[in-house]
Amino acid sequence: MARLNDDEIGNLQGNILRGYTLPAVRHMILRISDSAAARAFLAASVTVGNPNVPQITTEQRIGTNLPKLVTAFNLGFTYQGLAALGLAPGDLASFPTEFIEGMTRRAAKLSDFGDSDPSNWPSPYDQPDHVHVIATAYASDDTSLDSIQKQVEQAFDLRGIHKGYSLPNGAVYFGYKDGLSQPRFLGFHDGAPSRQGPTRTEQPDDPLGTILLGKPTRLPDLKFATPQPEQLGNLGTFNAFRVLKQDCFGFENFLTSTVERLRQQGVDKRLVGVESVGLIYPDLKDKADIALREVIAAQLCGRWREGTPMQLQKTLRKAANTDPSNQFDYGDGALCPAGAHIRRNNPRGAEIVQRISNFTRRLVRRGMSYGDTLDLANPDDKERGLLGNFIGASLGAQFEAVMCDWLNLGLHSPEITGSNDPLLGANTPETSWFDLNLWKDDDQAAMEKHRIYGLPRFVTTRGGAYTFLPSLRGIRYLSGLKG
Repeated sequence: MARLNDDEIGNLQGNILRGYTLPAVRHMILRISDSAAARAFLAASVTVGNPNVPQITTEQRIGTNLPKLVTAFNLGFTYQGLAALGLAPGDLASFPTEFIEGMTRRAAKLSDFGDSDPSNWPSPYDQPDHVHVIATAYASDDTSLDSIQKQVEQAFDLRGIHKGYSLPNGAVYFGYKDGLSQPRFLGFHDGAPSRQGPTRTEQPDDPLGTILLGKPTRLPDLKFATPQPEQLGNLGTFNAFRVLKQDCFGFENFLTSTVERLRQQGVDKRLVGVESVGLIYPDLKDKADIALREVIAAQLCGRWREGTPMQLQKTLRKAANTDPSNQFDYGDGALCPAGAHIRRNNPRGAEIVQRISNFTRRLVRRGMSYGDTLDLANPDDKERGLLGNFIGASLGAQFEAVMCDWLNLGLHSPEITGSNDPLLGANTPETSWFDLNLWKDDDQAAMEKHRIYGLPRFVTTRGGAYTFLPSLRGIRYLSGLKG
């Protein structure tokens, strides 16, 4: 089993293996116009004790037994950014094709068309070749973030910023509690016991090569290619940064209209989940309309909005030393619909086409919401959404494969092939569909499907970039380039 030694842990940028708990984030989109100034900034960012430049936060600074982080700072570089720093052409060519081409040129693979097409992305993403670095700062207050931004602007041209913050209870604007199913890594001691698997109730721990270049992956004798030189590529990883606009009012209106439709068709009382909604939300026992909306929301996602998986809704109990929000699997007669968001993006141990792919496309997800406070009782046209980071050792084999094959085509199961993810997919009302689960009779011993149509696109891409997240050793290497 590959393990991380102390030197490796000290060289990893933070927020990769373990996330921060700071409540505010600022992503600074940067262009390098003075390569010497940029390289000097990089050198200072990995030099302990330099007060004039924010220090890169390392993995070794994260943990319950360490001083609490007040701020955190990380850097990611696009292909154009590495070129602007002076990386040699041969070394640039050693990076994977999808990173070299960048997110804008990979739009078709990501179903970024229509309103999500890069031609509709605002500045700075309308000039992707000028997006060189994404510097990300975390803190508890704007004053700290302002201070970091001023330091960054001394060395880079600021092309744009994104301000994000944590919503109450770890939720996103659609109301779902987020971040409940993150990978855990073999041989990385994060204070919790390592698990072996898979079993029918637990997700297996993931090899370090899932997230770090140069480490073994789940596939025998396979490592993702490490960009050159080794000191730059080793222990690095890739990030798909996405600005995702969420149609919050459209989503709530869809739930309401779907309730009306199901009542007209006489199937509303047979929805899987109706029998459990009073246990999940005791206050809704006598509020049938709201309760039905929550059942539909749970089936679309695969989890109730407060976090309980549909798969576990009948048990609703915690076993000792386990996290029931993540300890489950899909088998025959699964309560969770086959096309639900969490099942499409992580089929767990269920039987799928290309069975070997079950646990090979795991991604680390870090994100915070952006936009004004949401008041569903007072609709407005303000933009709100998610600033998402999707981190993995291979953009092509992990992020793009999930986005294309699973999320937007449903190729892993004949039951859902030809449909899109109900929450994040590139849906159009004219062609979209989703199969809800119904009980066949009052005994609730067997289920059948009920197809609904007309899902709109709830999430629109508003920009993004593919970045490489080097180790601190890699950042030192970049700081020493010439040209």
